[in-house]
Amino acid sequence: MSLKEFSSQDSQLRISLTSSFTDQKPGTSGLRKSTKHFFQPHYLESFVEAIFQTLSGVEGGILVLGGDGRFGNTQAIDVILRMAAAHGVKKVITTVNGILSTPAASHLIRIKKAVGGIILSASHNSGGPEGDFGVKLNGPNGGPAAESLTDEIFECTQTLGGYKIFKDSQISLDEPGKYFIGSMSVEVIDGIEDYIDLMQNIFDFDKISSFLKNDFLIAFDALNAVTGPYAKKILEDILGANSGTVRNGKPLEDFGGCHPDPNLTYAKDLADLLLYGNQYSFGAACDGDGDRNMILGRNCFVNPSDSLAILTANATCVPAYSDGLLGVARSMPTSSAVDVVAKELGIACFETPTGWKFFGNLLDSGEITLCGEESFGTGSNHVREKDGLWAVLFWLQILANKQCSVKDLMHQHWNQFGRHYYSRHDYESISSDIAHDLFNSVESKLTSLVGHPFAGINVVKADNFTYKDPVDNSVTLRQGLRILLEDGSRVVLRLSGTGTKGATLRIYLESYVSSNGNLIQDPQVALSKLIRSIDSFAEVTKRTGMLEPTVIT
Repeated sequence: MSLKEFSSQDSQLRISLTSSFTDQKPGTSGLRKSTKHFFQPHYLESFVEAIFQTLSGVEGGILVLGGDGRFGNTQAIDVILRMAAAHGVKKVITTVNGILSTPAASHLIRIKKAVGGIILSASHNSGGPEGDFGVKLNGPNGGPAAESLTDEIFECTQTLGGYKIFKDSQISLDEPGKYFIGSMSVEVIDGIEDYIDLMQNIFDFDKISSFLKNDFLIAFDALNAVTGPYAKKILEDILGANSGTVRNGKPLEDFGGCHPDPNLTYAKDLADLLLYGNQYSFGAACDGDGDRNMILGRNCFVNPSDSLAILTANATCVPAYSDGLLGVARSMPTSSAVDVVAKELGIACFETPTGWKFFGNLLDSGEITLCGEESFGTGSNHVREKDGLWAVLFWLQILANKQCSVKDLMHQHWNQFGRHYYSRHDYESISSDIAHDLFNSVESKLTSLVGHPFAGINVVKADNFTYKDPVDNSVTLRQGLRILLEDGSRVVLRLSGTGTKGATLRIYLESYVSSNGNLIQDPQVALSKLIRSIDSFAEVTKRTGMLEPTVIT
């Protein structure tokens, strides 16, 4: 073992490290940067050292380690294993080829009673030498690290003087096995079997399998990312879907040059199959690390906000939720479609800031069973992360029980609960200065809106969302600008911290139509007045020079 110390010429690196961490959204559980940035000398090691110095129970504890297979994945695993051994970790559990989805990692952390897990992923960002890389820390409950811990990690990066690492002890990840680095054991496992066991305990695989064999053709796009091996094993080998159901199923270091983000823009090939063809009855895609999902039916796209509401309304179709739900939660930008369902079911519905860690307290305390966010993420109390494949199986279970199409299920839901027309407009890679100036300008003008018309409807509230956690009473400030209208419509603005090039401005638009209204419209048409009004009020086109969003969902 050797101790690597910063030399005088590395002082700039320390500054770079600390500023990079603070560039992330406050409270984030990991660091996400370009691959080139991450693999400059000492950079990865420095951040990991800060984790090991702050994570409780590291010495003598168990750690879960894996990633989405992007460029740098196995190299980073080698570094982290040698550093873990130098810090006295008792055992590290990793996977064949280092492939481990985020929800599967959460499950492993929980069942192996690990002190935490390090997940190597930049989620839905592009991969490869010219793409992005990330290191994410999850806590012992399997969920994203608490904000208090990430604050400690940041403080540690500011005073870091070196890092501990074994010089040479590379092990093979080609197949399952047990190894040692010093006194630390390394267990390389399959990485898929434990997750499949969990899914079989939640869903009725026999019922889903029978449904798929009854002329219900499905297509799943893994986007050359981590869910490919999981989906092939579950959908094709166990449930009996046709060979080739799983497309782009081999994880690639650069995701085949594709953007592993399951939306209508980046999963266009799948979307075209479902929206403009008649061969397939159901389509789904997951993102780079397997925690997000997109659901499609024949000539039908399921908005993620609607998806959460429909899963909630039909939860008793799933064996694990047959006794009903404890409650449900959604992130603030997510549409209030699930609120209407929760009220009908007589269960609690919580509105939280964006970030899965905010659901963690509610899940751990037994306040909720299901939770979700508008950015294609849904989950339940089976793990402490959003779970893409779980959501796909949930949909298939409902359809198998109802014996209907996706479109029929959607229309039945709207006829009962009304429809929340909803869309998110993403303006990507904006200059950080321009994005923050725009955001600050809107915030300064919010109070002037109250009591006046916006898109022809009076504004009843305009603020920067504040959240008080009902479990620990902690307060989280400034989570997004809201313009709330008296008919239930609203506009939300947020700056995203998930990109690595400039900033992303996200604008969320929502308008509710009751079940006796005109429910069948194109969302962009239904939201057109809100779209024009916020563009004018926020000066989006004028300030960014962008005539339209980069992505519309």
